[in-house]
Amino acid sequence: MLRVEHVDAGYGDVQVLWDVSFHVAENEFVVLVGANGAGKSTIMRTISSMVPISGGQVLFQGQRLDRVAPYRIVEHGIAHVPEARQLFPEMTVAENLELGSLKGGAKTQRKQTMEWVFELFPRLRERRKQLAGTMSGGEQQMCAIARGLMSKPKLIMFDEPSLGLSPLLTQEIFRLALKIHKEGITILMVEQNVKQTLGICDRAYVLENGKIVLEGKGKELLENEQVKQAFLGI
Repeated sequence: MLRVEHVDAGYGDVQVLWDVSFHVAENEFVVLVGANGAGKSTIMRTISSMVPISGGQVLFQGQRLDRVAPYRIVEHGIAHVPEARQLFPEMTVAENLELGSLKGGAKTQRKQTMEWVFELFPRLRERRKQLAGTMSGGEQQMCAIARGLMSKPKLIMFDEPSLGLSPLLTQEIFRLALKIHKEGITILMVEQNVKQTLGICDRAYVLENGKIVLEGKGKELLENEQVKQAFLGI
């Protein structure tokens, strides 16, 4: 479904990604893990065409994404839930959700999709008329995920969904991610919470200094000595 092939990318003269290659198959739950500054968020922004590549290519269902304008990425069936939520705080929950369904078939099916989203996130139904900026961090993260789902994506990308959340809320967000995956949506997630994400994903890649250094099944990587020493403090 998604193929990142030998990608070099960065910001101006600063190169962040070095010959990065990985793939996500349809219906997979794939995780990219790594320390702060490893380049995880840059990968997400590169897939979304917000960071230009200087080498390689990004393919989604056989089509080049790195030549597509960022605002058209959603039309290809990709939703990007960004780091730190980035909601419109002065708009209500319902208004934020509606903004996720402005393109193509998502707009015509907005009512049905919103009902499905409210079934997944009952708390958002209760908060639908509340200003997004007045909700708790966990509720805002749910709203950001729900906004992404409103576009009816084939692939949804989560960038650090547990950032700033309590351990209890982090578990809830991961539980919801698994529930979304069971609904048939392919997931690519980047996370610093290595232990929990490797425990729930199908496959994972370890990113270090802008390069992929390890890959394998999530639970197998949990037992990898390099992963244990670098990320789990074992």
